[in-house]
Amino acid sequence: MKFSKSLSILLLGAIVVACSTNPFTGKQTLALVPNSQILPMAFQQYQEFLSENKVVKNTADAQMVKSVGQKIAAAAERYLTANGYAGYLTDYRWEYNLVDSKDVNAWCMPGGKIVVYTGILPITKNEAGLAAVMGHEVAHALANHGQQRMSAGQLQQLGAVAGNVALSNSPENQQIFNTAYGLGSTVGIMLPFSRSHETEADHIGLILMAIAGYEPSVAAELWQRMQAQENGNTPPEFLSTHPSSSTRIQNIQAWAPEARAEANKFGVTSFKR
Repeated sequence: MKFSKSLSILLLGAIVVACSTNPFTGKQTLALVPNSQILPMAFQQYQEFLSENKVVKNTADAQMVKSVGQKIAAAAERYLTANGYAGYLTDYRWEYNLVDSKDVNAWCMPGGKIVVYTGILPITKNEAGLAAVMGHEVAHALANHGQQRMSAGQLQQLGAVAGNVALSNSPENQQIFNTAYGLGSTVGIMLPFSRSHETEADHIGLILMAIAGYEPSVAAELWQRMQAQENGNTPPEFLSTHPSSSTRIQNIQAWAPEARAEANKFGVTSFKR
């Protein structure tokens, strides 16, 4: 019990000390693993991924991915500098690659390493649709969502250790605890945590695409097409890592005027569809 109590104190201390500030919300976020460790790992993994997959080069689509990516990165730089975060992207090494895959996906690693799969292009349809996707993915990196997920995962594991130590005299109670803790911490904490990141990335991404000169309402149209692709084959929202498409569409439609107004502050008054 003494060990369990000490571990709880250490956990609380780690949470208090290991925090960083989200530059878009101003909120304190978990940062148990520093970017000085995360970025080199991300850069290495990115290069390994490219070496193991077919990267599309010298095509109109590949050029579009690079062009849109550069505009989103420039928008992020402008926004962060204007809001007191000049130098926030100093350690970023932006890279934009189109990869030949049927997967309907795109992602951005910490540090600005972006991949778009060819399978998502029929759904993005055009430059503005692609900007909605890339703005969202870049937002994950800018808000350090990967860092937060790693930190939350560590805390979840430490919580399991603390519970098992506290119940070490009763294997039966340990088994009950592990079942309840696994389900409860996943459904009650980790999945909502992930959904909140997706919602935050939708919001930030909308602002970035607007500052980059793209019509933010196009993002809602993108998710309407995504929803059509699902054919109802999605889990209930509370069991998913992502908000439902309906929720995302409603949020984006509500946020679009705000995104345009934010872009206006940077002299952007017309938006490409």
